[in-house]
This record gives sequence, C-alpha cells and structure tokens, in this order.
Amino acid sequence: MKQEDTGADAFAPFQKALTQGWTQAMEAFQKAGGSPGTAAFDIGGTPLWQLPQMPQFPGAARMPELPKLSIDPEQLQSIQQQYLTDATDLWRRGFGARPEGDKRFAAEAWGSNPMAAFSAAVYLLNGRTMMRMAEAVDADDKTKARLRFAVEQWMAAASPSNSLAFNAEAQKKAIDTQGESIAKGIQNLLHDVQQGHVSMTDESAFEVGRNVATTEGAVVFENEYFQLLEYKPLTAKVYERPFLLVPPCINKFYILDLQPDNSLIRYANDQGHRVFVVSWRNPDESMAQATWDDYIENAAIKAIHTVQEISGSKQINTLGFCVGGTILSTALAVLAARGEKPAASVTLLTTFLDFSDTGILDIFVDEPMVAYREMQLGKGGLLPGGDLASTFSFLRPNDLVWNYVVGNYLKGETPPAFDLLYWNSDATNLPGPFYAWYLRNTYHENKLAKPGALTVCGEKVDLGKIDIPAYIYGSREDHIVPIGGAYTTTQLLTGKKRFVMGASGHIAGVINPPAKNKRSHWLREDGKFPKTQPEWLAGAQEQPGSWWTDWAQWLKGHAGKQIPAPKGYGNGKAYKAIEPAPGRYVKAKA
Repeated sequence: MKQEDTGADAFAPFQKALTQGWTQAMEAFQKAGGSPGTAAFDIGGTPLWQLPQMPQFPGAARMPELPKLSIDPEQLQSIQQQYLTDATDLWRRGFGARPEGDKRFAAEAWGSNPMAAFSAAVYLLNGRTMMRMAEAVDADDKTKARLRFAVEQWMAAASPSNSLAFNAEAQKKAIDTQGESIAKGIQNLLHDVQQGHVSMTDESAFEVGRNVATTEGAVVFENEYFQLLEYKPLTAKVYERPFLLVPPCINKFYILDLQPDNSLIRYANDQGHRVFVVSWRNPDESMAQATWDDYIENAAIKAIHTVQEISGSKQINTLGFCVGGTILSTALAVLAARGEKPAASVTLLTTFLDFSDTGILDIFVDEPMVAYREMQLGKGGLLPGGDLASTFSFLRPNDLVWNYVVGNYLKGETPPAFDLLYWNSDATNLPGPFYAWYLRNTYHENKLAKPGALTVCGEKVDLGKIDIPAYIYGSREDHIVPIGGAYTTTQLLTGKKRFVMGASGHIAGVINPPAKNKRSHWLREDGKFPKTQPEWLAGAQEQPGSWWTDWAQWLKGHAGKQIPAPKGYGNGKAYKAIEPAPGRYVKAKA
C-alpha cells in the first residue's frame, strides 16, 4: 500500500467494515427476541437507523425491545480520533501489519500471508472500536451488558479465521494435504449436522458405563425422577454417616465420575465414606408436567430419607453441585420447616442460593422473557437439552463454538478424545414447569434468598434455618456461577461455615484431583465472612494444589465413627440392588 493514500478514501474499507460490524452486532442483540416493533440507535443524539425485531436466539432467553441509546458526542469524538490514529498506523504498515495478541491468528501461516494478516488486523481494530462504542453508550448496566454481549457475539462470528477464504492456516493445510483436509472437513460437517451439534471431542471414544462413570456400584432405588446409586466401599471400614451427592439436573451425574483418576465419587469412596449419588432421569414427555416441588419432594427429600433408611443413620452428610446445590438446600430448608434435621453437614459446589449476582446470564433475564417462558412452558412441555447446551456454549463463543467450527470443518481435524467435553455434549432436557418456576423465583425475583418469600412443598422456605456446618466452594473464573454469587451463600446459612475459592472455571475448578497437583485454592482461617467476596479474599491465603484435600479433612470431622463396611448394596430388606451402576437413567439421550 502507498503511504500517501491516507485521505478519506483510504479509510473507506475500514469505515465500511466498522459500520457493517456495528449493524450486525445490533441485529445480533435483537435476535435474542423481544416485542414486535422497531427501535432507534443514536450516536450523539442523531438516529442512524431503525432496526426490526428479530426472532429468538436459539436456546437463549428473550430480550426486550432495544431501547433508544446514545453516546456522548465528546466520547464519540475521542473514539473516532483513536480509531483514526490506529487506522492510520495500520494503513502505513500495509501488508506488513500483523494481528497481535489473539491466539486465533497466532499460527505462522497468518504471518506469511500478508493479505490474511492485514484482514485480521483490520478486524481486530474494528472489534476494539466497537467495544469502546458499546462501553461509551449512555444506558443502564444491563443494557450495556447486552450491548457488550452482542458485540462479542458478532466479533466471534465475523472473525476472518471462520472463513476458508480468509483463514491462512486452513488454506495452507489444504495445500499441504492436497485437499484432503477439505474433504475431511465436509465429512465432519455432515456428521455434526446429522448428530445435531458441533463435536467438541471424539464422542466415539467414550461410552457411559464402559470408560466413563465406571466406579463400581448399584442402583438401590428408583422412581420417575431419579435413580439412587450406592457405591461399593473401597475400605474395610466406613464412616457411620453416609454421604449423599446431588448433582445438577441440567447435566448428568457422571461429571463427578469421569475417570478413576479424576472421580470425586471414587475419591470420597476411597476416603472411607459410604457414597450415594442421585442420577437424574433425562425427562421425556411423561415428565412434561413436573414441577420444582416435584423435584424437591419426590427426588431430593426422597433421596435423603432413602439413604437414612438404608444406612440406619439418623443423619447423613450431603453435597450439592450447581443447581443440585440449589435443589438440595431448598430440600433441607423444607425439612427444617417440618422440624427435621437429617443432614450433619452440607457441601455446596459452585451453587447459587442468592441470585443477585448471576454474571453474564443476567442479560437474558427480565419480566418479558420470564413471562414468555411461562406462557411457552409453564403449563407443560420440555426445554430441550440442546437449547441449554447451545446457550452455555455461546457464553464463550470463541472457545466453545468457533474454535471447533474452524478445527472440524475448515481444517478437517478430529477433535481429541476428552472425557469432560464428552460429558458436556451429553445434553439433558428439563420439564417446562420446573424450568419456568426456577427462572422466575430464582434468577428473576431472587426469592429463595428472602426468608419466607417462597412456599415449596407446602412450607415457607427460610435458608437461615439450615444451621448445620457448611463447606462452600466457588471457582475464581466461573462464568456460570460467578465467584461473588457463590460467596453470597456465606451470608445466608447460619451454621459454622468454611468458604474456599478454587482456581479455573465452573467445571475444571471443581474436578481437580490432588494427584494431578494442579491449580491453587484460597482459604481464610480467621473465620470471618465479610459482606463481599473481594473483602474475604483480602484476608485469604493462596494454597498450592487441589481443594479436595482440605474438604476431605473437613468432611471426616462430620462423618462420625468408623464401622465395618457393608458387604452388599441396600439393606437386604426393602432396598436391594436393582441393576449395576451407572444405571439406565444416565444412558438416556435427550
């Protein structure tokens, strides 16, 4: 490029790409749904265009009509000046420009292809400018969060790396393999279209019960909501109080039992606990009317009572993971209202009880969206598991969507076998009435955190009545249950508490076996629980390695004395082995 071409015409391609990007980002914003009609977008008080409302974003919640937005003229001028400066520098470098600081363009092929490198650099410049514009919009926090989300979605989708015409790395591979990578990519695409989702791993490498969910055990109880699994003891003696795990019902339980070396279930078993696990049924049309009360009374409470009956122990230790922790805590509060105290302790892993800080998920939740879901599903029906999976994936689009589109289809690669991603693709449906109730009363109105605001199974719910020892865990980089949201549980429960923060995210932070010696955790030993997580962290100390060892030591303190391990499953009377673990329910596909 000629350096003298620095006039207005030289920047036309930049400006055109920026304008198109912003338009498409706003359309993406409105593809989340809303009321029919149009809405203006203003820059410095001047309406630029009218945008029609678009259909609902698959699997996500509806958003309201796009409000009238504006950017302060001085801020807009500052953004424009910075854009002009950056674009001038990029233009002067011409085909010598390199896209820096983004792993999508880090491969050597991008650097050796000047046209591809320049297109990526222009894309990154326009993306940064669009994000500055979104940050500068004069709007409430939720609207700004939605704008950021729309811009991020557009930036992820519009990347030059997503197109074979611009992806220098994919082009080089096609040449090197004499077109074989393109043929393989087409095969991968056809395969994924047939299975209904983008492959994140080689799913043919895994089978539930064969090489995931393999800890030895048996189903000792089942009803239409769940199977109760009991695991074979690995020690000659077990603690007298059994241990019940309640996993999330929006996924399958075997995230806690992937492989022997990263199984939390096996680890607890090896520590001398008599372990029971709820394996949720994958709902079909026969469960289309199931409610939140049904899941509390006929699943969580039933599981607690069944473990008590099988073991003969008046009290048990309990653990809930994610929404499983929300369900378990609700059940314990209902039982407390009935005068029952069946749990000697509760462990809550990445769990919301107070939904005042739900992070990025908050952008999807408001009254029109909740009312729409109630109209759609509140009286019956199923929320498809694939919809939920897509929504969670698009919260991290570059890592969980486009990364696989590029690898699978443009490069013709088969993703490596990874047990966690296999589990992530094994979707689970939800009953419509259960989902609609959960959405309104937790994410939208946050009633679970308000004593007496909810009636569940005929009882007023007060989480403060859960006055038992609690181990509360949150992951530092969790995008589903932000660390601040996990921490707020310390302000609700009234028993003796221990809060631990682990490194990494929602799953990788939890599934962190000690033997791998990975990731740190943070503890605060003075027993203080200030109002916010940053205040708590200021007095905490980083500890190397997994939090599992700290938790195991804590749990032993609430497990009672040791007794001879049972020689069979169930109790030999009312409860007997029905079938080997992991059971039928976990194998049902959505």
